[in-house]
Amino acid sequence: MPLPYRYLTSLMLRFNGSSLLIDCGEATQIAMKKKGWSPNPVDIICFTHFHADHISGLPGMLLTLGNAERSESVTLIGPKGLEKVVRSLLVIAPELPFELKFHEIEGNEEDICINGYNIRAFKVNHNMLCYGYTISIKRAGRFDDKKARELDIPIRMWNRLQKGEECVTEDGRHFTPEMVMGKERKGLKVTYTTDTRPTRSIVENAKGSDLFICEGMYGEDDKLPKAKENRHMIFSEAALLAKQAEVKELWLTHFSPSMTDPRQYMDEVKKIFPGARPGKDGKTVVLDYEKEQD
Repeated sequence: MPLPYRYLTSLMLRFNGSSLLIDCGEATQIAMKKKGWSPNPVDIICFTHFHADHISGLPGMLLTLGNAERSESVTLIGPKGLEKVVRSLLVIAPELPFELKFHEIEGNEEDICINGYNIRAFKVNHNMLCYGYTISIKRAGRFDDKKARELDIPIRMWNRLQKGEECVTEDGRHFTPEMVMGKERKGLKVTYTTDTRPTRSIVENAKGSDLFICEGMYGEDDKLPKAKENRHMIFSEAALLAKQAEVKELWLTHFSPSMTDPRQYMDEVKKIFPGARPGKDGKTVVLDYEKEQD
């Protein structure tokens, strides 16, 4: 539940002028405003599941977008039944000036590419249908200008080939990106999962993530029986997942309302995974591509 000192769990990713939001519980837009971020660039909203603390803030968020005179469509992604749930919520926001596009996830895993985001949804283990998300930004290989000159490719076509386009000259010569592009380089990867017990699907999909955001409902190990009963995790379980997935950094989130200060448990958590950090409202990081050696 939202508390005076802590909002509900959600994640915003920003890339190339577009924003992607995962989950939208009560007061999510207030948390965004407090951070100084605008909801206007939000083009995609993904939902892990349909419990109120993950979706009840949606009508207000969409109304805010409408009041800002947004006209571009918003894509909503989530478990089966998404459109029915959203249409029910929108009884209180019936006239939006933009189109809503719905993508309901099929099966245990699904890949969706939109606005430069490569989204993988994967099923986790909660007391209702629930998905985690891995968001990847791919990075093309280097353009080989020496090879382009050897092949006598006109310079005016170089930029198009770098963008993945095929080109044909006036005299019928055909060039493809594969002729001049090196192998794909390491991109960026963020994995977000909440409301779940530990699962193999989390480890497999979070593998090598630059940032892994994972629920830690309880800090104490003796809360494990309660976590199992409610299909949640304790801190040490999330840390073990991070270790197994070999991620760079772990942020814990989705704390129990009874937890006042997650930092008090971090010494023990870091013994399992040194890169663990407690999440907090407004916590941000800028991820950039790895520097390459010449």
